[in-house]
Amino acid sequence: MTVALMWEARATEGRGAELLAWVREQRLAREPLRRETFRAPQDRVLVVTWWDASYDAELPELPEPDAESVVRPVHRWRFESLGEDADR
Repeated sequence: MTVALMWEARATEGRGAELLAWVREQRLAREPLRRETFRAPQDRVLVVTWWDASYDAELPELPEPDAESVVRPVHRWRFESLGEDADR
């Protein structure tokens, strides 16, 4: 089974580049199958990691950044892959 962990944070105004650099420096206790980083308006940063694991497996996650660098706590979600959709 493939599980995807999503980590999303919103930087304080003007600190998006700093948050992005910080998250790219973060290492996990073990390597996922894949890791991808995204950015969006309002200085948001999203990291998705894919794991070969059961849905409820204990997996390493990215930490919380310093409270002064974000406007709210990090949002975290866990998803189970249902496979790729066929072209329609």
